[in-house]
Parts: sequence; C-alpha cells; structure tokens
Amino acid sequence: MRGKMLTYIKFISLTGLIVFLFAFTSKRNEGRKIHQVQVEFVQEQNPYVNEQAVNKLLIQNPEQVTSVGKEILVLNTVENELDAHKMVEDSDVYLTVNGELRARIKQRTPIARVDAITPFYVDVTGNMMPLSTNYSAHVPLVHNVSEREVSEIYPLLRKIQDDEFLKKHVVSVYRNSKGDYELGLRVYSFAVVFGKIEELNSKVKNFKAFYQKALKDQSLDRYKKVSLQFSNQVVCTIK
Repeated sequence: MRGKMLTYIKFISLTGLIVFLFAFTSKRNEGRKIHQVQVEFVQEQNPYVNEQAVNKLLIQNPEQVTSVGKEILVLNTVENELDAHKMVEDSDVYLTVNGELRARIKQRTPIARVDAITPFYVDVTGNMMPLSTNYSAHVPLVHNVSEREVSEIYPLLRKIQDDEFLKKHVVSVYRNSKGDYELGLRVYSFAVVFGKIEELNSKVKNFKAFYQKALKDQSLDRYKKVSLQFSNQVVCTIK
C-alpha cells in the first residue's frame, strides 16, 4: 500500500513539473522576438530570385522584424506566400530557439528558353516560368513554339537536359512548318533534323554513333544537314 502511494505521489509530482515547464517555456516563447532573418538557397542554383525578394515576402516591413512576436507569425502562411512565387519550387520556413526566422528555398530549374512575343522558360517539370531580372539561364533557345506546344516539346527538352552529350552540344531547337523539330549545335553548322518527338532514345543513340564516327573521320564539317527521321539510320546531306 505504501509503495502504491509513493508511486502515485511521484506521478503527480512529475505531471506537475511537466505542466510547469510547459507553461514556463510557452511564456518565454511568447516574449521572445524575431531578431534575425536568414535565407538559404538549397543546392547550387543560379540566382533567379534573390535574397532581398525572399525577405520581402517573409516580412513585408523589415523594420518590424525585431518587434514581431513568435505567436503572431503564421509560418504556413509565409511558406504559402513563398511557394506562390513564380521562381520558387518549394520552401521551408521555421523558427529557431534563438529567435531566428529561417527560410530554405529551392528555386525552379529552367531547361529551355522559348523565344515568343513574351519570352518564357520551360522548367524541369514541363511548366512555364517567367524570365528572371536577376539572371539569364544558359539553356537551349527554342524557336517557333507557342505555349500550346510546350507539352509536345517537353520530352525532347527534358532529354536534352538529362543527356550530357546533348546538353553539351545542343544550343537551339526549332519547330518547322511541318511540325518537325531541328536541333542547332554549339560548334558545327549542320542542322540535326530530329523530326517528330518520338523514339527519342533510338534517335539519340543513332546520332551519337554518327557523331563519333564522323568525328573520327574528321568529316563533321562536310555536312549541311543530318536527318534522324528514318528508323535505325542517319541520312546526311553534304554541303
């Protein structure tokens, strides 16, 4: 009986201590002010959105940073504001025990720039994103493609982005009047007629094999056009 009573007393004491510590911590947090804002860009990305723009979204009036209590800062709302930014893919906003407001930002990644009346980027997910006033991406330039054709051309653009050989050599993509696509190369002047966006792996494999053989033969400068439109073959037009 005495043992049970002792256990009961210990339990009541522990519960009281937890309640006291919780109340004490909550009271201290209510009085703690945000004294610093820190922005971190995850991964090594180019600055399509700068820290100043993020700070403006975090707290509209920076002068009030030192007087805003934690309890009135709704972090989910702040994250939603950041995620809605056209250059931001994802964000994580949190407060440290030292009263720092931190934001981890992952920017959207453009993989092509479309030369339209109002130019825009196509990002790695296949969605359109506006140009940045802070930085110009070094990505292939796409001609004669409207917003309607973005979903059509996206698999080709993603293939260029993901393939190191294509990423190194392809600087432009052109959609002709027949709806066929042509690739412009960084070094050589011949056009690569890719045709319709189908059988991507096979066409790329054929082009790589042709390129390596022609490079070995030192004949790449002889061609005006290289067509990948036909199955399992590369058709070349000499200058």
